[in-house]
Amino acid sequence: MILIINLSCYLKFSNKKGQSITFAVLTHKTGLTMVIKTVAIYVFFDDILKSMNHREPESRKTCDAEIITVVLIAAQYFSGNIEKSLCFVRCTGLMPDMLSKSRFNRRLHKIGELISELFFHVGQAVKELNIGTTYCIDSFPVSVCQNIRIINSKLVKGKKYHGYCASKRTYFYGFKVHMIVTSNGTPVEFTFTTGNKHDLDGLKQLPVNLPEGSELLADCAYTDYLLEEMLADNGVNLLAARKNNSKHPHNPCTEYLISIGRKRVETAFSDIAKYMPKKIHAVTDTGFLIKLIAFIWAYTFDKLYKL
Repeated sequence: MILIINLSCYLKFSNKKGQSITFAVLTHKTGLTMVIKTVAIYVFFDDILKSMNHREPESRKTCDAEIITVVLIAAQYFSGNIEKSLCFVRCTGLMPDMLSKSRFNRRLHKIGELISELFFHVGQAVKELNIGTTYCIDSFPVSVCQNIRIINSKLVKGKKYHGYCASKRTYFYGFKVHMIVTSNGTPVEFTFTTGNKHDLDGLKQLPVNLPEGSELLADCAYTDYLLEEMLADNGVNLLAARKNNSKHPHNPCTEYLISIGRKRVETAFSDIAKYMPKKIHAVTDTGFLIKLIAFIWAYTFDKLYKL
């Protein structure tokens, strides 16, 4: 049973287990904004999929663009809660024939790689349209569970997930997200590694397909003279902050520009973290990473939406 008590109040429904779930849409203005944003997200992804000549079975009633839209709405407004997002698109009549939660999750796992591929497709377009030539790279940790609960973790197991975040001076258990953003904070590339990997491992995992003449700002953890030379051959100038005992120090002016420029990527990480709940609910590690991609997509779409 689905009960709509005015779009400006609450949405209440009962799931298959008979449990009643209620959540607020806050105000009529917010609810209307959510509907407009949902339509915008669907049109955005539907057009991209068509441009990629993405084909689906003709008998399929729910297209991949709708699945991706529901995931992004969940990440953007419901802290990754798929069930609430499904309820929202049904209640508002945007997608009345949306799949059940179990069928939806199965479809979502099948198109996980497609969602990632779409990000890099859009990221390439952002690079081509970007007027500036400055990019920033850094990483941030995403914990699977609290450290005290590591022994009971069923999602992932192994010492390779143990990591240390130097900026926060804390240990964590989970994954690292390595990301390249533009000078205004729009993500263009990302990758995941286990918690024990060094930042340089993440950089080597990224394609770093930036326009010729670009500058890539990074902290001292990305110092690798050989890698700098390799990227320079491809037209990318990696400017990593130097330690005091560095054999190839930068001049003070360059160091200052690096320290100022890197704040943009740190702000981007803080903004992405605002979309995330304290604990990301997932049953498999693949599902966990798909939700991570959804949070990155939600932030990226907001940046593009405001342009």
